[in-house]
Amino acid sequence: MRLTAFSDYTMRVLMFLATERGRLVTIPEIAAAYGISGNHLTKVVHQLVRAGVVESTRGKGGGIRLAREPGDIRLGAILRASEGGAPLVECLAGDVNATATTTAADAAGTCCLAPVCRLSGVVEEAFAALYATFDRYTLADLVADPPRISAILVHRATPPSPAA
Repeated sequence: MRLTAFSDYTMRVLMFLATERGRLVTIPEIAAAYGISGNHLTKVVHQLVRAGVVESTRGKGGGIRLAREPGDIRLGAILRASEGGAPLVECLAGDVNATATTTAADAAGTCCLAPVCRLSGVVEEAFAALYATFDRYTLADLVADPPRISAILVHRATPPSPAA
């Protein structure tokens, strides 16, 4: 199994914000700390704001910060939101009433084995176990040592001083 880059970036943004609770943070700052595209992070932050996990302040001196305490942010809920409702495997996207005689054109994207295959059940069970594991943890669990994490991230986000 593999999480999407969007989910990875979502967790990284939250970890950064959890370690910088006393101030507003900018997207370019987070992008520099992780070496990721600011455009990608803008999409991540937009989703987190819409979900009520992050709050943003516009204008000069603006930025983003956590809207809730790190201990109140369950990783499973974050992961479900960032992974979206896309089917886990192709057969879960198709018509459950398809028959063995359904043609590829009729099924439009479903696997020909869907009516008899048990893979979808195994995949659903595996993802349920994955989400159950993430449900046991909060953002606070990821940032158990905020000063050390902050020292690493803020150092990476600060451009080096020009040589005098």
